[in-house]
Amino acid sequence: MKKKLISVILATALAAALAGCSGELSNEYVTVTQYKGLEVPQVTQSEDVTDEEVEQAIQSNLSAYAGREAVTDRAAQNGDIVNIDYTGYLDGVAFDGGTAEGAELQLGSNTFIGATDDYAGFEEQIVGHNPGDEFDIQVQFPDPYSVNTEMSGAVADFHIVLNSIEVEILPDLTDEWVQENSEESETVDEYREEIRAQLEETYQESIRSELSASVQEALLDKIEVKVYPEDVVNEQVEQMTEMYTQMAEMYGVELSEFLETYMQTTEEDFNADVLEAAQNTAAFDEAAKLIASKENLEPTEEEYDEKIAEYAEEAGAEDVDAYIEEVGEDVLKTAILREAVTDYLVDECIQVEQTDSSAE
Repeated sequence: MKKKLISVILATALAAALAGCSGELSNEYVTVTQYKGLEVPQVTQSEDVTDEEVEQAIQSNLSAYAGREAVTDRAAQNGDIVNIDYTGYLDGVAFDGGTAEGAELQLGSNTFIGATDDYAGFEEQIVGHNPGDEFDIQVQFPDPYSVNTEMSGAVADFHIVLNSIEVEILPDLTDEWVQENSEESETVDEYREEIRAQLEETYQESIRSELSASVQEALLDKIEVKVYPEDVVNEQVEQMTEMYTQMAEMYGVELSEFLETYMQTTEEDFNADVLEAAQNTAAFDEAAKLIASKENLEPTEEEYDEKIAEYAEEAGAEDVDAYIEEVGEDVLKTAILREAVTDYLVDECIQVEQTDSSAE
């Protein structure tokens, strides 16, 4: 009898041990069937930062300190900054939003209406004209034209006055410029290495970001939902809907019109997408709590405070307490825990090379 009892106890202990090794975690909302060794698409490793990329970044930085010089002895060309007055007409009638005075435009930036099969673009028809010229051009709006669907494919005439032409004058890259504009470098050579290091860091952050998105998606596939936390899902739906409602107000339209015109979707599909996103977020956060508890990933109060201060700085908030009150302490702590768990999942994931068949 005693041997039989011992055998039962050992069998029970073995079963419990095997269950613990499976990596399965569960609470009243979700069951996580796996979280270690999640398989994700391999991030393609590019070559080291090139000298050309460094020079491009430096030129971009120099552009931020560029001055301007007026051009009076030649016609406009790509790269010039022109100041223009213009009036747009449809069938001889000026249309709303088609008139401006003193508008600045860099030719070749493709900011204004581009070329179609039958018509040249707005900017390329300014090239070749001199300061003081008045002239007319004809362009065709793209089809579809999301900014104003009523203008899609329409052919419009524009009367243009070319007020002035300017060119950007970049400062020379010298040790003196570096000393004035860099907190780390004293010489041009040091500055190039500083920029290279920044680009390498940016690249690594990009890889990490891609892996983070992949492991979150992979974990969702390993979550079995028992029931969604209704209050959390409803709060998420409310927040996302409010965000898009505010965006619609910025455009001066109702939410339904904003969704149809600018997002090319219906309110019904939008509501379904928002609900799915809210449910996925809630399920992931429940899984994150389980993983954090199992792997001792829960930040300390001091770590929470440091991370919240970091979030506030990134958001441009000067008062951390006011930032916490605006966003909500629970929301911030959830986001921080989500980040900690995602970092852990990235460290534990397995990158799998994608073949043509696996990518389909």
